[in-house]
Amino acid sequence: MKKLVLAVAFIGFGGFAMAQQTTPQDREAKRAEMKQKFQQKEQEHLAQMQKDLDLNQAQVDKIKSLHEKRKAEMKAEFEKNKGERQARAEQMKAKKQQMDAEMKQILTPQQYDKWQADRKAKMEQRRMAMKERKARMHKPMNTAAPDAAN
Repeated sequence: MKKLVLAVAFIGFGGFAMAQQTTPQDREAKRAEMKQKFQQKEQEHLAQMQKDLDLNQAQVDKIKSLHEKRKAEMKAEFEKNKGERQARAEQMKAKKQQMDAEMKQILTPQQYDKWQADRKAKMEQRRMAMKERKARMHKPMNTAAPDAAN
């Protein structure tokens, strides 16, 4: 049983190590790609609104400027709260380290290793569940009205 738990833990750690090997250029390229995809989706959404609501060009322009204004407001709000988020993250990190230290004092080394491996496995399960939820959320919605079958 111990060997199985250790094998699973090592496989998990190996996966994390491989996933973390991204260069700043990779991150920048990914960010640019995501930005381009987001802009494309915005344009498609606006075109769909124009078609569905039979908007004229003046309405489209006003909606576009409204979206840009809202985006700028959200970005400003995000930047304003950045320091608070970082402080909360540091606080959570300190609490986690304190709990780890206390658990290390309470548990035997074998129990502590098993506890750590279990925590990592549960975290990975949560991460995968979030990815699945995100994938379901981003499926295209059917905007057509259902047929009346009477």
